[in-house]
Amino acid sequence: MISALSAAKAYADVQKAAGGQMPSAAGEASGVGGFGDILKSTMSDVVQSSRHAEGQIAAQVAGKAELVDVVTAISAAETSLETVMAVRDQVISAYQEIMRMPI
Repeated sequence: MISALSAAKAYADVQKAAGGQMPSAAGEASGVGGFGDILKSTMSDVVQSSRHAEGQIAAQVAGKAELVDVVTAISAAETSLETVMAVRDQVISAYQEIMRMPI
């Protein structure tokens, strides 16, 4: 389960990626990425974290990495994945709420 601390950290990471500004349609013209760019960046970070964990596992099997490094990499990948899943769940919840609104 994702904690409030990890959610706050993920929010801070997104803010850093956005340059400390909330993206908007007008911001896209000024060089600040939009929401889609933030999602792409976040997903690429999650994929990179997973690949790093897989590489650490392979290195451990080959005897070239310490177990602590493997556990740390797996933990980071798991946290990233949990954060993405929590955001996905919130987006789906918001979409369902919008669809229930009367017209």
